[in-house]
Amino acid sequence: MGNFVDRVTITAKAGNGGNGSTSFHREKFVINGGPDGGDGGNGGDVLFFADPNMHTLLDFRFRSKYTAENGEDGKANRCTGRRGNDMLIKVPVGTVILDDNSNRVMADMDKPSETRLLLKGGKGGWGNQHFATATRQAPNFARPGIKTEIRILRLELKTIADAGLIGYPNVGKSSILSVVTSARPKVGNYHFTTLTPNLGIIRRFGKDIVLADIPGLIEGAAEGAGLGHDFLRHVERTRLLLHVVDVSGSEGRDPVDDLDHINSELDRYGDLGKLPQIIVCNKIDLPDAEQNLKRIRLLAEGMGCPVFPVSAATHQGFDELIDETARQLESLPPVLHYKEEEIPEESIDLDAFDISMEEGVYIVSGPGMDRLIESVNFEDVESLNWFHRTLRRLGVIDALRSAGAQEGSTVRIAGMEFDFIE
Repeated sequence: MGNFVDRVTITAKAGNGGNGSTSFHREKFVINGGPDGGDGGNGGDVLFFADPNMHTLLDFRFRSKYTAENGEDGKANRCTGRRGNDMLIKVPVGTVILDDNSNRVMADMDKPSETRLLLKGGKGGWGNQHFATATRQAPNFARPGIKTEIRILRLELKTIADAGLIGYPNVGKSSILSVVTSARPKVGNYHFTTLTPNLGIIRRFGKDIVLADIPGLIEGAAEGAGLGHDFLRHVERTRLLLHVVDVSGSEGRDPVDDLDHINSELDRYGDLGKLPQIIVCNKIDLPDAEQNLKRIRLLAEGMGCPVFPVSAATHQGFDELIDETARQLESLPPVLHYKEEEIPEESIDLDAFDISMEEGVYIVSGPGMDRLIESVNFEDVESLNWFHRTLRRLGVIDALRSAGAQEGSTVRIAGMEFDFIE
């Protein structure tokens, strides 16, 4: 496969929010200054950029973990911590980003130089300045920042082209691309000369047509034979297929059978068999070509596909082929854009909790319990009182009582154990 990589899995994580600060104003001649702990900074976001200068996902083979910077903790004098730096990940144009766990499309990076925000950084926690009340004038606790989760993302590069050259290896696809465009793909008289999709541009009727040479299609490609799975995905975006056959049968194969086999593979790989086709009969200058051309015309008539005999070696027949390609593209739908499925941010109910029992210990668990414990200064009486009032406000005390907890029963919250007190 060389240096061409079109499918990788990476991990990405937005930055955690910084913790709020517990601080009190200190100034000469000012006695018992009030709380002035600043808020934590927000964590950095994870963004993706469609880089027109990238053509492969090879870089991700050498680096697969991407993490945005955490927000800084708050500081004294009501100073908010610095926001974490974003993580910008560059991908080739045409990269589809999927959530690996749900297989849902998060973004289709099909527009050059487009930037998309995919993972949002955690919010910074509140400093103790926010917890001051008329009866609690010196809160000795603050709130931690929101922690973010690691996400597993799958990146798939799907070539963006108006028309794709498909067919068996060594039927002349690369040669045709080099004739009709300024592209200079590797050309050789052996199978799988082309190991990466090559692109070229044709100018016709005042418009540009992007033409792709799609390698790797042989019988069994839909099951991964040859280079099938690696490159069938590059056919998905094309609006029109130029199905190239060796009409001379110079490889010892029947061109009619070749046509049938490749179309069968397209039918078995999603909806690719429904794409419109133009049949390109290459090597018309060789012996036996005319006889096979008649057979292909009969088959194509039933398929409703136009047939164009050409020769990449003598450069004949391409004007008519390009004209027909441009005419068909005029009325075809635009290049496929993969519908993005919104993956909602995990709406965590920090007030939700569950109570279970294990070996005589009442266990209180829930998404907000860890965060609540992190907010408490267990060496400060006022903070402990706030902790107990918060448990009562959330209904934890009543729920424990309903579950059978009595004065002195052991309660475990986020790994810490307490005696149950009414």
